[in-house]
Amino acid sequence: MNNQQAQQQIAELKELLNQYGHEYYVLDAPSVPDAEYDRKMQELLKLEEAFPDLVTADSPSRRIGGEPLEAFQKVRHNVPMMSLGNAFNEQDLRDFARRAGQGTDDAISFVCELKIDGLAVSLTYEEGKFVRGATRGDGTTGEDITSNLRTVRSIPLSIQEESTIEVRGEAFMPHKSFLNLNKQRRENDEEPFANPRNAAAGSLRQLDPKIAAKRNLDIFLYGVGEWQAGTLESHSERLKYMQRIGFKTNPEWRRCESIDEVIDYIKYWEEKRPDLDYEIDGIVVKVDNLRQQEELGFTAKNPRWAIAYKFPAEEVLTTLREIELSVGRTGVVTPTAILDPVRVAGTTVQRASLHNEDLIREKDIRLGDTVVIKKAGDIIPEVIRPIEDKRTGDEKEFFMPEECPECGSELVRLEEEVALRCINPNCPAQLKEGLIHFVSREAMNIDGLGEKVIIQLFREELVHTIADIYRLKHEDLIQLERMGKKSTDNLLRAIAASKDNSLERLLFGLGIRFVGSKAARTLAGYFETMENLQEATFEDVIAINEIGDKMADSIVSYFAGDEVKNLINTLRDLGLNMTYTGIKQQAIEEDTAFSGKTVVLTGKMTEFTRSEAKALVEARGGSVTGSVSKNTDILIAGEDAGSKLDKAEELGIAIWNEQQLREAAKN
Repeated sequence: MNNQQAQQQIAELKELLNQYGHEYYVLDAPSVPDAEYDRKMQELLKLEEAFPDLVTADSPSRRIGGEPLEAFQKVRHNVPMMSLGNAFNEQDLRDFARRAGQGTDDAISFVCELKIDGLAVSLTYEEGKFVRGATRGDGTTGEDITSNLRTVRSIPLSIQEESTIEVRGEAFMPHKSFLNLNKQRRENDEEPFANPRNAAAGSLRQLDPKIAAKRNLDIFLYGVGEWQAGTLESHSERLKYMQRIGFKTNPEWRRCESIDEVIDYIKYWEEKRPDLDYEIDGIVVKVDNLRQQEELGFTAKNPRWAIAYKFPAEEVLTTLREIELSVGRTGVVTPTAILDPVRVAGTTVQRASLHNEDLIREKDIRLGDTVVIKKAGDIIPEVIRPIEDKRTGDEKEFFMPEECPECGSELVRLEEEVALRCINPNCPAQLKEGLIHFVSREAMNIDGLGEKVIIQLFREELVHTIADIYRLKHEDLIQLERMGKKSTDNLLRAIAASKDNSLERLLFGLGIRFVGSKAARTLAGYFETMENLQEATFEDVIAINEIGDKMADSIVSYFAGDEVKNLINTLRDLGLNMTYTGIKQQAIEEDTAFSGKTVVLTGKMTEFTRSEAKALVEARGGSVTGSVSKNTDILIAGEDAGSKLDKAEELGIAIWNEQQLREAAKN
């Protein structure tokens, strides 16, 4: 057989196997026995082995898993993968519908979908071929898990659409696969997974794709990120189109004309939930019309046009044996209930939150009590109340200590606070938790330096302050458990790379009280350098709209301390970047074409990414919004612009193309 003949035969086998796979894994309607599929696959494998130059990324043979990876690469989502706001009862749903109705002039219909309890992923297709798959991560940056996602047989390696499409969905492990996996793990003396969600996430984050290939994962696609596939007008049409071109969507979705129909749908699935072969933890409700979605827009964290209804938490009884105390990075001492193991909402629970001493007193919770526990939001176990009728008289009241359980310093209760706090800045528990926070994803994001490694370093007295992280040497790390030469080299490179982080990551990592990641970004963009922020007065800080009195006072007090001044100087000497590298809020250009203008971007951009165009407008004094209204000044339209362009024309808004954007950027 010559190369041309092999190429033709491989193409025929690929098409046939992709068809068989789609019928089996997506349509659940196989047209041939498993043995026939296996026979054709063996033919393909033999041909590809004989003609390796003819192997392509969309070959069904790639589903068995390729070579192990050394590490996952970071992937930035061009369109952020935002989380959803939550609804917990009927009134929350009606409030959502009322708010949505106030945000648009037309009647609203909804689409309801089962909320799959798995791992959120994005899949990117170029010219019909699957080219990249990523985790959600923090919503802005995820991890490239393409090799593992190729092993999920319900993910098409090619689709009937040649434009660029990024779709979002939930990868999950069906109940049957989960039970079989845990059976195998027990037989191999391995720790079983606590629930199908953890099993799915763990499978897709294996560095060896062959492991993921054996886990029998599945996926449902439910939405889009980047979308260049025409001008569909509703989410329900998108779901139908996605299914038509080869994607697996959940068949149980329903279009509802009113919030009452939504509530009926939810009640139905609250009863039918146990009949499914996969875990769901709620129902997602979305405004169906895409133009209305654009009009409603987004908050800082969530879309206004969608909400996740969370099923009521399951409540169970168990016995509270002990109360364990832990000290956080801000010195707060938190009590945790140690319980007899019990199954709650699919997982075994042995620990539950008690929050603080006042809650223990208010609920009269005692050691030895039979207590009711549930998972708040189906995630965090907490003690709800004791069952007083079950008391025997042997139960004991619990009293918080007067001294820190970690360092022995006196505990204090600050004004207007319910928590007891250790205020010793050298408390080992606070130092350790501060280090863990500093290296975390939203802070300095140092790959390979997770909680377990930090604890080892702290225990071995290799790190005491965050500055010590940047003094670590190869010989320090190589001695740690499970730290070989390659992982040590990778970690040192990651530590060195973190020195170049923009200022907001360092500010958040420092753990200044009341300063979260968003506030850190605001401060960094406003003051631009660490030096400017250190010299800022209370009046300078409070002048920023998003900063309140408490936060301003905390910031100024923090930087006034000699220990902090010494720390910042040390970090600067160690080479850490002390400047903001994003859009300079004080250096926005004036008297430009965008000064004071509200701009909307739409359609496919060919010369700029959407984020580049947005940054360009904002750097020149404009603001970018997601929907066209009478307040819009300029619409910048790329190719295949849809309803936004029509509305802009109706309102007489200035419409620019990319060339005009490029010219404006030069001036």
